[in-house]
Amino acid sequence: MVSLMAFDGGSRVGGRRWRVAAAGVVALVLIHLGGKIWADDPIAEMTETADRIVALLNDAQRAKCVQAFAGTARENWNFVPDKFIVPDAKRNGLPLTEMTSQQRLLTHALLSTALTNRGYHKAVSIMALEQVLFEMENSNPIRNSDLYYLSIYGQPTSEGTWGWRFEGHHLSFNFTIRDGKHLAVTPVFWGSNPAEVRQGPLAGLRVLDEEEAWARELVESLNAEQRAKAIIPMEVPADLLTGNKPTVSAEVFGPAVGISYSELTDQQQQKLRQLMTYYTGNFQSAHDTALDSQSSADSGLRFVWVGETKPGAPHYYRIQSDTHVFEYDKTQNDANHIHAAWRDYAGDFGRDLLQQHYQQEHQR
Repeated sequence: MVSLMAFDGGSRVGGRRWRVAAAGVVALVLIHLGGKIWADDPIAEMTETADRIVALLNDAQRAKCVQAFAGTARENWNFVPDKFIVPDAKRNGLPLTEMTSQQRLLTHALLSTALTNRGYHKAVSIMALEQVLFEMENSNPIRNSDLYYLSIYGQPTSEGTWGWRFEGHHLSFNFTIRDGKHLAVTPVFWGSNPAEVRQGPLAGLRVLDEEEAWARELVESLNAEQRAKAIIPMEVPADLLTGNKPTVSAEVFGPAVGISYSELTDQQQQKLRQLMTYYTGNFQSAHDTALDSQSSADSGLRFVWVGETKPGAPHYYRIQSDTHVFEYDKTQNDANHIHAAWRDYAGDFGRDLLQQHYQQEHQR
């Protein structure tokens, strides 16, 4: 499995302060859990922490937070503010605003079991941007850094199959655990508005800067022949083409376009792999094949860029293979608003893991 910790450098702004804060949260939670420390087993940490959260819920909280694993609720995900979600797709879960301090701390601890240091820092920074928007929009009530929801699907057990989601504006993490051993982490959504904070005490903060910088570095390294293949002459999409669809496939993008992995130089291939690592490397554990199976000429791996390449201009890119897609768009709010996602065609919401489980049980 590709190491996802090698690039854990934190954000370029305030990284040390966030790391100290994260360490403090985890330390408090370890006290609650009796000081138990797991050795490189994020699924065990995740299960234990989720079970502790469930034990602390009262009946009203439990009715919102804990839901059946089966059914459609687990695949009803979104990344817009609550106000803009249509009634029949209302966001489910228990918001941080309705939790006790202890429950909120444990929820952050649950996030830390799934995310790397860099991923946790990125998530909390995105949540902090809600306060920036609150101030920029004259105390807009829909902006709230605590309006993020925890949903647990099924019963967290060491050998069971269950799932959980943490979600709010510009964040959606969806985890599926099978047999207490296998973990699926997609679909994943990250957003940043503003992409660069330009006023106030957080001026200069850029939460998703690596995802933009590495892609631009790759496209600028292409020669004229390569650019003619990679840069598609079309209008920059207003948003991600995959949206918040429960299920996606390569067909949503139409005929294959862009430059293939085999048409890149060795150095350019390395840049592309590192760009993918900025998506997968936010998580403690990801699919073993998320990078390895795609970084080859026969995986269908392609890179597509739409729009100008100069900084500040609206642009879109995607990294697409036969199995996964990493999609990025920066067009809204005068190109100072980012949406980015990682989707697994067969494995979103752990569908491939669950299918394997059903097949094994049927064979038995």
